Parts: sequence; C-alpha cells; structure tokens
Amino acid sequence: MSMSFSERVARLNDILCTVNVLRWDARVVMPAGGALSRGHQIATLQGLARDMLVDPAMADAAEEARLSARDDTARAAAEAVLHARAWHLKIPETLLRQQAETSVIAGQAWAKARAEGDFATFRPYLEEVVALARKMAEAIGHDGHPYDPMVQIYEPGETAASLSALFETLRAGIKPILDKALSRPAPRSDFLYRDYPVEAQKALCAELAALLGLDMERSRLDTAVHPFEISFTRQDVRITSRWDRNYLPMSVFGTMHETGHALYEQGVDKALTRTAHTTDLIGLYAVGGSSFGMHESQSRLFENHIGRSPAFWSHHFGKLRDHFPEQLSDVSEQEFVAAINRVEPGLIRVEADELTYDLHIMLRVRIEMALMDGSLAVDDVPQAWNAAMRDDLGIDVPNDGLGCLQDIHWSSGYIGSFPTYTIGNITAAQLMARFDTIHPDLRGAADAGDLKPLREALAEAVWRHGRSKDRHELLAAIGADANDCEPYIAYLRGKFGLTCHG
Repeated sequence: MSMSFSERVARLNDILCTVNVLRWDARVVMPAGGALSRGHQIATLQGLARDMLVDPAMADAAEEARLSARDDTARAAAEAVLHARAWHLKIPETLLRQQAETSVIAGQAWAKARAEGDFATFRPYLEEVVALARKMAEAIGHDGHPYDPMVQIYEPGETAASLSALFETLRAGIKPILDKALSRPAPRSDFLYRDYPVEAQKALCAELAALLGLDMERSRLDTAVHPFEISFTRQDVRITSRWDRNYLPMSVFGTMHETGHALYEQGVDKALTRTAHTTDLIGLYAVGGSSFGMHESQSRLFENHIGRSPAFWSHHFGKLRDHFPEQLSDVSEQEFVAAINRVEPGLIRVEADELTYDLHIMLRVRIEMALMDGSLAVDDVPQAWNAAMRDDLGIDVPNDGLGCLQDIHWSSGYIGSFPTYTIGNITAAQLMARFDTIHPDLRGAADAGDLKPLREALAEAVWRHGRSKDRHELLAAIGADANDCEPYIAYLRGKFGLTCHG
C-alpha cells in the first residue's frame, strides 16, 4: 500500500528535525574534530530529504491532496510541496551536498578565526560559501540581481531592489532620531560592565525566559558562541545564549531574543506538527515560522518592546538585583532602564541599540549584494566592512573578530538572511501598533506585568498558523501593510523622544 501525502511529509519532517538535532549539537557540544564527519552526516540526511521531496510519487500524492483538500490550510500544504519540488529540481543534488558539508566545516573555521581576529584563515571558506551561493542563484534563475534568489529563500517576495528602497526610506527616518539622541548626555552605564559571574547569569536568564512565557518542559537553555534557537517540533525547542562576564546585557537580551523565537515555535498549532506547515521545504529545514522576517519580529518584540521597557523592569528589577546584589547595590531601577536603552554606536550588531541596529544590517546587506554580483571580492570584505563602519557609525574597527567575523551567518551559508532582521524590527512595530487598536487592553496588561494577553494575541495572529500563511497574509489579516515602515519609525520617534518629523 502506498504512503499517503501526510505520511510522506511527516517522514521528511522527521529527517529534517534530526538534522536540527545534529546542528544543535555541532554548535553547542560537538568537539571541533567532529566537523568534517558532521558535515557528511547532515549532507546525507538533507540529500535523503531532497530525494523524498522530488520523488515522482510525492508529486502524485501532493497533486491528489491538492485536488481533494477540504480547506485552505490543506490546499496550501500540497501547493507548498509542489512548489518546493519544482524549485529543487532546478538545483543539482551535488550543490546541496556541497553547501551542507561546507556549512559545518566553515562554521568551525569561523569560530577559530573569530577568536583569533584573523580574517585570512576564514577567507578560503568564505570564498567557497560565496561561490556556492552564486551557483545556487544561477541554478534557480532570476530576472534582476543574483541576490534575489538567495534572499527569497528566507523572505519570499523580497528582492535586492525592494530591500534597497525599503532601507533608503528607513535610513531617512532613523537619521534625525539618531542625531537627536546622540545630542543628549549619555546616561550612566558603568555598572553594566562589572563582574557578573556566569552561573548567576545562567540562573537569571532561565528565570527571564520562563517569565516571558517559555514552557521549560519543552525547552532548555544552553551555551553557544553565537546565540540561536532551533526546534525539533514544537515539543522540543532549544535556545542558547552566551555569557560575557563583563557585560551583562549580552546574556539578558540575547536570551530574551531567542525566547521570542522559541515562543513562536512552541505556539504553532499542534495539528501542524510533522506537516508541510512546519517544514521549510526550500531550505530543507524544520521550522514552524512563516519566514525569517516574521520569526525575527517575535524575537525583537520580546527583546525590545517588552524586555527593554520600563514597565517590565518595574516588576523584575528586584529579581535582577537579587542575583547580583553587590554589582547593582548602587544602581536604581531608573538608571538601569536608561542604561539598557542608551544610544551608543558600537562595533557589535547583537549589542547594538535600537537606533543603530538597522545600520549594522544595512552594512551587511550591501556587502552581501556586492559579493553576489562580483563587485566586491572576498579578499576585500574587511576593508569594505571597516570603511562602512566609519561612514555609517563613526567607528574604527580594531580587528576582524570585532568586525566582519562577528556573525556566524556567512559560515553557515545564510547569504540573504540578514535583511530579515530589519524586516523583523518593522514587523514587530506593525504588530504592536495594530494590537493597540484591536486589543486596546493588551498594553495595559503588559505594563501591569501580565504578558499572557500579548502571548494569546500573538498566538492567534501569528504563531498558530506555522508556515500555512506568509508574512504579508498574516499582517493583512490584522489590517497591517507588510511594506509600511512608518509604524516602526513612529515607535522609534516615541521611544527616543523625537516629536517632530524633521
């Protein structure tokens, strides 16, 4: 008896969840010497998943499911498989294997190069990553920029042209707010750089994740060089953070960020488990979020709209000081809130304030586009990066570890994913602005320390749908326009005290 469509997709999802387990292990506990073998293992499993997807029997089962679908969700699942199958038939299997193997090996090389601040040791691996990305773009095909097929893996519908236009509008909106903020005296922040023991940070961050609503029966918090979230179905969603003993916000807001991702995964409707709506069939990745940008909207919402709000710390600053009584003995709640919201151009994206964060993203996207169209050689990345940091943020980069080597994304082959962070910022503001209208009591409840109404609103509007609706559809359903960055600019104006538009 032949397998049904749902059985075929469930088995494919099982394989990709297993790949996620191997990726989690590679980033958290695997010894460096295991990189080559792990690359082979992941490549083999992803190859099996691809074989299952492009199997003519899968196409027959999907077409039958499409024709017999009883609702839009079932029909969308079948159409997603058919679309992904056509996409993968354009890509040589050897190319996918090369990418999978390279991502693990390059990841190990990146970690070493980053620690040593030496781009030269990572350069040949980045050259391979870029070469493979160009081959991928060529195989997929495009009518515009070779960056287009890559960004659409992570954010369907976006192109180099659409992103450039969006970023131009956003940059124009941010600049006067940033100029105004930098004209004010900087708040006190010395206490953020005191000695914060790692074990106490871990205990605090576990509590914060639970306070935000993470179900720790279905999650765990671990350590990684670059914080990330990953799921093996909604029943097992892992988060990681990193612990800088002399900079407390790194772990606190890194954990809140990853918790936002994890809440999304845990909130997917149970009925979508092991279906096409919890499987990225293009990227061959088990994930429940509709796109990287929508996923980032959840992490940035909990990190910034909630985690950096005065209201949140009015309820939880005492808990923070209980964990670090000596370090914070001379610090008031108001001083802490001012410090974590200070505007201060810096070297590191994940430590950036809300006004300079998107400038970090725009820098990376410009470099990615130039690498893809060949106008920038890999060898010249550090120089281009350092020049952009001076021009955009007025900062000199002391070494490559604090510059172009700071992010894991390129080593993982994720060229095209960086724009989704800014899309996430824009989308988070859109969601909160619309909730103010359709859920008028929600913000008051959050200010009073009750985040359950916010989680319920997000679950209804976003989380439960998994990948069954795209970002544009999810936002349109609550009356928001995915291409409108004005709610985000308005949020930044309000937060940083710019009352005029000039």
